[in-house]
Amino acid sequence: MSLLQIQNLKKHFPINKGLFSGSTETVKAIDGVSFEIFEGETVGLVGESGCGKSTLGRCIIRLIEPTSGQVYYDGAEITRMAGPEMRDMRRKIQMIFQDPYASLNPRMRVGEIIGEGLKIHKLASGKDRKSRVMALLEKVGLREEHYNRYPHEFSGGQRQRIGVARALAVDAKFIIADEAVSALDVSIQAQVLNLIKDLQQEFGLTYLFISHDLRVVEHVSDRVAVMYLGKIVEMAPAQKIYKEGQHPYTRALLSAVPLPEPSRRSERIILEGDVPSPINPPSGCSFHPRCPFAEKICSEKEPELSIDGDHALACHVFGASS
Repeated sequence: MSLLQIQNLKKHFPINKGLFSGSTETVKAIDGVSFEIFEGETVGLVGESGCGKSTLGRCIIRLIEPTSGQVYYDGAEITRMAGPEMRDMRRKIQMIFQDPYASLNPRMRVGEIIGEGLKIHKLASGKDRKSRVMALLEKVGLREEHYNRYPHEFSGGQRQRIGVARALAVDAKFIIADEAVSALDVSIQAQVLNLIKDLQQEFGLTYLFISHDLRVVEHVSDRVAVMYLGKIVEMAPAQKIYKEGQHPYTRALLSAVPLPEPSRRSERIILEGDVPSPINPPSGCSFHPRCPFAEKICSEKEPELSIDGDHALACHVFGASS
């Protein structure tokens, strides 16, 4: 059963062209995204910087209000909630941010940061709150003496562990990890990724793991969604994506992933041109100006995300619509 459903979600940002022009343009950061996430799984969301990955994560949790579309969590529509109902929903969905320092209040001690959610949602107070925070510190690999320290006294990896503990404090079941390890050293990345996987097993968590690093996504994900210019172009189980990715954009991304074995290296696919502007995206398939396989129909008609079993693909050349 799906825990989270996203239906035709859009987020368009208006841009004023000038003080006296009176006209505006629109940045189509998310332009009709639909998919679902099942309970207990990890879905990796990958794509180039600026494709809309982080905006999608923030729209799901309504840190940014969507322009249109629906988001359902366990059958309840998040996009229509307000007031106390939305506050209760925020207990169930939490976010781990990319910058572990900017997301922590520098004036608050670690114990206050982790325990703030317990206080807001009235889940614990006094000694009970402190004991729960102490237990969470231990769960994420920190020590009791860290309780009274400030964020600037920690390394990047330790700060991200604090962010993980804060997300767990309110008993969240769905966590959006937005580039959660991209700011960390490689050795620290592995530690935090292992922690995230261990916590998933222990607490039955469901993740949307957003990253531009395909090596990291392969390590943690059950399924992978590939995003380009505000749209999902391919989605399938992780093994199928990495072995049999069909969309030309997916193939280009995979060809750029470094491999430890020189004998396994595949030919690098170099994409021509730059990513089109989301203000004025190309007609038809938004990837066609850079696609080495593009045909005439690609510039004329936008491909639909067709589903064949556990594989969804939006491509005229390689998809079911071809």
